Amino acid sequence: MSVRRLAPDPVQPASFAFTAANENWIDQQIAKYPEGRQASAVIPLLWKAQEQEGWVSRAVIETVARRLGMAPMRVLEVATFYTMFNLQPVGEYFVQLCGTTPCALRGAEALKKVCEDVIGPQSTVTADGKLSWLEVECLGACCNAPMAQINVDYYEDLTPANFRQLLDDLRSGRPTNPGPQNGRTGSEPEGGGETLNDKALYDGSMIGAGDWQKRIAEQRKAAAEAAAAKAAAEAEAKKAEAAKVDATPAAAAKPASETAAPARPKPSDPAQPTSAAQDTPSAEGKPKPTRARAKTAKSGDKPAE
Repeated sequence: MSVRRLAPDPVQPASFAFTAANENWIDQQIAKYPEGRQASAVIPLLWKAQEQEGWVSRAVIETVARRLGMAPMRVLEVATFYTMFNLQPVGEYFVQLCGTTPCALRGAEALKKVCEDVIGPQSTVTADGKLSWLEVECLGACCNAPMAQINVDYYEDLTPANFRQLLDDLRSGRPTNPGPQNGRTGSEPEGGGETLNDKALYDGSMIGAGDWQKRIAEQRKAAAEAAAAKAAAEAEAKKAEAAKVDATPAAAAKPASETAAPARPKPSDPAQPTSAAQDTPSAEGKPKPTRARAKTAKSGDKPAE
């Protein structure tokens, strides 16, 4: 950041005072803060002083410091930190020309030469006090590059020719039209807008006309009706499905032979395989027979002949 200093003594005014209207405004600003926190209003007061005088002088800093009960050095620190505060006198029309990349690519260098030809070097005020200029960083209107801020207005889509004419109109007191200087609306394509051409669309120009409100109301009504119809159809489908299930019980539809469970063989019957054997297939795909358990020989039994 470049070093910012107050203007030299020869250009410093002897005193400064807010107008009666601005004093009333200041009282309202200070009232927003708790007792003992008046210093929080330092930036609004500096901005209002610059709005009144065009720049921030030493007398402005001292007046604001007294009004807020601050040390002048604290106010000076704020004024020199923020580049929005002009520490040098400016013309009645202060031209802030954007020189950042988008504007530079679109011809800002040629506009600088116009400023130098018409006004002079940066921070120079013309002899009639009408114009001064300064190159600044991005002003946020890149879609309309190159552009410049003159006082509080943006002038966009500038060319050397229309910019020179604009400066001449300002100096002569002729009316000017802020915004794009090539006839386009806002930041629409240079060849003209290709979308949102329906005049009934809400773009801010239809306030009070009612067209956009009527259209939105109709769209919401149609959406609500469609949702209600869908919900009713889903409810009817569920109801019909439930009635179909109730009319055909599963148990009544099967024959008794299918519903009866097979009898399990008795464990003492050697001719029948066990359920485990029935359920477990053998390697050949056939159920394995159950082996009869050999009886344990007793000492009194005779051997078989």
